[in-house]
Amino acid sequence: MPSTILLIVLGVPALIIFFIVFSFFSTWLKAKLNGAPVGFANLLGMRLGGVPYNLVVDARITAVKAGIEVTTDKISAHYLAGGNVVPTVQALVAAQKAGIVLDWDRACAIDLATKGSGKSVVEAVRTSVDPKVIDCPNPESGRTTIDGVAKDGIQVKVKARVTVRTHLDRFVGGAKEETIIARVGEGIVSTIGSSESYKVVLESPDSISKTVLARGLDVGSAFEILSIDIADVDVGENVGAKLQEAQAEANKSIAQAQAEIRRAAAVAVEQEMKARVQEMQAKVVEAQAQVPLAMAEAFRSGRLGVMDYYKMENIQADTAMRGSIAHPEGKK
Repeated sequence: MPSTILLIVLGVPALIIFFIVFSFFSTWLKAKLNGAPVGFANLLGMRLGGVPYNLVVDARITAVKAGIEVTTDKISAHYLAGGNVVPTVQALVAAQKAGIVLDWDRACAIDLATKGSGKSVVEAVRTSVDPKVIDCPNPESGRTTIDGVAKDGIQVKVKARVTVRTHLDRFVGGAKEETIIARVGEGIVSTIGSSESYKVVLESPDSISKTVLARGLDVGSAFEILSIDIADVDVGENVGAKLQEAQAEANKSIAQAQAEIRRAAAVAVEQEMKARVQEMQAKVVEAQAQVPLAMAEAFRSGRLGVMDYYKMENIQADTAMRGSIAHPEGKK
């Protein structure tokens, strides 16, 4: 009986250890045979830490086979940080084969920087080895050309293609493709705007690419611009003529408004003069009304006699007759 209890006490832990060792054996053996040995303690630690040890071991085997020594602790740490373990190792191998200096920490940083952006560290390394071409402007933006206006007022439409290579040292924190497209577009518009005539742009479109490329537009970006090629150049609208037409229309409207102001002021003055005429006529009527009163007063005071009155009447009649002769029909 005591021997049975002892057997159970010793057998249960031994059985548990056997199953643990057996579950890790295939992975341990695969790592051992591929020259990337991993201890049982490391496998157990990854299992308890929630790290897929099979994935970590496969990534380590890939790195060791390529001559890159990466420990399981570093791979596990990158996995726990939310990184993509296998693509990171693949990018490291691709960089080594291409002769590009890239260490594990830099590869992990690039992988974490591209997370959620639709990019990957493998793509970044591949672009560094095999440069990519970026259309400027981006067709997805809804625009098909970059439009600039020369000094003679003629619009020039340009399509460009920018060949870039990933700069791995500046990839983390560096500006991406959108910034490159914006800078190139700004440079093209500025170059066209500084041209004396649209003909200069049409005659030598490569002058645009040379001028823009000389500005160092890749400073602070994750890419190195290798070349800027003008794919298409076309003549657009006569923007200068349209602006002159719009300016002339605006000047016309201003002149019409000023003329209307002057006309309104003249009408106001005319009405004022009419009012003053009426006022003067009223004063004349008032003065004429005073004449009979003055004559009556003169008769009463003896300063005016009857003969004087008749003489005045004769003079008035003679004046009226002369006026009727001069203007027979009352026309003036």
